Amino acid sequence: MTSLAILQSLKESILAANVKAVYGDPIAVQGKTVIPVAKIFYGYGAGAGTGGVGDSQARGEGGGGGGGARAVPVGVIEVSEQQTRFIPITDRKKLAGAVAIGIGLGIWIGLRRRS
Repeated sequence: MTSLAILQSLKESILAANVKAVYGDPIAVQGKTVIPVAKIFYGYGAGAGTGGVGDSQARGEGGGGGGGARAVPVGVIEVSEQQTRFIPITDRKKLAGAVAIGIGLGIWIGLRRRS
């Protein structure tokens, strides 16, 4: 596979990440429509080269590529006759509190071990 073919293949994979990947299919329940929302992270890389080994006259070409993606649910959009609102899956205040408690606990344990 040539380097141009590798890059073309990666380009097609990147173009597959669209709105449908972030917003899921709407679900209608009891007069409300719920739309799942996610964050999509992706990364790709490719490389290619030509050359020979040592002083040999043999020449070769090689290349490769790869990538990955990750989807993290962040919440839902709730649509009703009265209002439209975003409902996050995580509460930032609770998360900040848990992080603060974890840091405090780590410092306390570290100080106890030194004594």
